[in-house]
Amino acid sequence: MKIAIIGAGNLGLAIAKGVLHSNGATTMYLTKRNISEIKDFEKYGNVTVTSDNTQAVKNSDILIFAVQPGHFEAILYDIKGLLTEKHVVISTITGFGIKKIESIIGSDNHIIRSMPNTAISVSKSMTCICSNDLGKKRIDLAKAIFNRMGHSLEIPEEQMQAATVICASGIAFWMRLIRATTQGAIQLGFDAKEAQELAMHTCNGAASLLIESGSHPEEEIDRVTTPKGCTISGLNEMEHQGLSSSLIRGIVTSFEKISDIRKG
Repeated sequence: MKIAIIGAGNLGLAIAKGVLHSNGATTMYLTKRNISEIKDFEKYGNVTVTSDNTQAVKNSDILIFAVQPGHFEAILYDIKGLLTEKHVVISTITGFGIKKIESIIGSDNHIIRSMPNTAISVSKSMTCICSNDLGKKRIDLAKAIFNRMGHSLEIPEEQMQAATVICASGIAFWMRLIRATTQGAIQLGFDAKEAQELAMHTCNGAASLLIESGSHPEEEIDRVTTPKGCTISGLNEMEHQGLSSSLIRGIVTSFEKISDIRKG
């Protein structure tokens, strides 16, 4: 695959590393205004670093845009005359809808929106993907790219805001749960480093159990709860204090906030 990443900032470079480490590109162009910060990527041999977006577009088939939202529209106008039927346009820009992209470059292009989260830097992103009608022909290609950096899921575009809350904001929600578990472990006598190690690896194990087994969370809960046992006592106390309801309320509040921002 001939890939260009337009906007090699934190997200763009995380995508680049994921693709390069899995040998997912025959050639790659990375663009940034100040290329001195990304020169090291040329050590891969098949990577060209440039500040010229047009050069990157002309020499690539898959165009992944990871620029600041305020710059995206101008860049699309600059490169729209260079787009051909071979190009696949993949946007990672939050809040920039497919219809708006189509209004600039036309609906006769393969257009895909993707929403990765910050775990992409360790190849564990949950990335949601949607497309325009023509882009559906390239959706499997986009999923293959992002599956190299975690897991991807195709969803309707109208669910992208909700996915932002669950997957992008969700990283922060899970971090807070891990922190709370860490604090609990400290109160029980572990030092801070041990407590965090216990919390984060237990969290990782819980998620891995569901991913590998396909089980419902309650099935795995049943495996570790016994009548009158310590696990069910702890779970019931957490629920009495509003664990599940507070999480759900927090998720809904985040969604309402992002919806208000979008309207504004």
